[in-house]
Amino acid sequence: MRASELMATIEDYAPKSIGWEKDRIGLQLGDSNQEIHRVMTTLDVRPEVVDEAIERGADFIFAHHPMMFHAAKTLDLSDPQNAMYAKLLNHQIVVYAAHTNLDAAKPGMNDWLAEDLGIVDDIEPLLPNADGVTGIGRIGALAETTTVAEFAKKVRDVFNVKTVRIIARDLQRPIKRVAVLGGDGGDDYLTAQAKGADAFVTADVYYHTGHDILAHDMVVIDPDHHMEANAKSRMVTLVEKWQNKYNWQLEAVFASQTNTDPYTYL
Repeated sequence: MRASELMATIEDYAPKSIGWEKDRIGLQLGDSNQEIHRVMTTLDVRPEVVDEAIERGADFIFAHHPMMFHAAKTLDLSDPQNAMYAKLLNHQIVVYAAHTNLDAAKPGMNDWLAEDLGIVDDIEPLLPNADGVTGIGRIGALAETTTVAEFAKKVRDVFNVKTVRIIARDLQRPIKRVAVLGGDGGDDYLTAQAKGADAFVTADVYYHTGHDILAHDMVVIDPDHHMEANAKSRMVTLVEKWQNKYNWQLEAVFASQTNTDPYTYL
């Protein structure tokens, strides 16, 4: 099958129109008319991920985060990022990213995060699009009331991180209604609070935002941006489902095993 067929199916599931206007979603590198046989899903496209793709014979990388957050100013191959682009081209690997459109899709990234956290009742978008169905983030209720401390441990374990940052005045406060927003969502804590969330799970919360969160007596748990890596297996499931539905002849679909979290915790 051609790369364009998989790309079109992704965009039918998660249309670009439901993502953020300035987001760099879609084809990142390569020829959409290329025949593809082995698809690898990943959170990030980093040099070590590309090395894995080459080793495992992938010719299509289905990524969540766009490959180019910062445009290349030169094509000097001594730069690791530029060298990565050259490797991708030399090995004829197509790279495609579904970012805020996959975040907003239903079911999409934020539904998967909500499911992992045990948010099971009255689920709705935290920042809904005009259709009221898709949108960034999710908010809903846990099956049972818990405490900030216990829920923070669950967040830590679910997202397989060594530690989480907790912004809260009382770790024993009961929580039932929880909001989640994959990625950098610290600025949206007031929206979560206004919608009745007892706690908000998101990443990349800035220091001064943390002070504001405490001043508003809100609870925020930050497991780091790599929390979204849980989506890799779901992205595999999506492609496998489409393979069965459309009788594609892909040889393999698999998730990257490379840990792209840049942080080390001591």
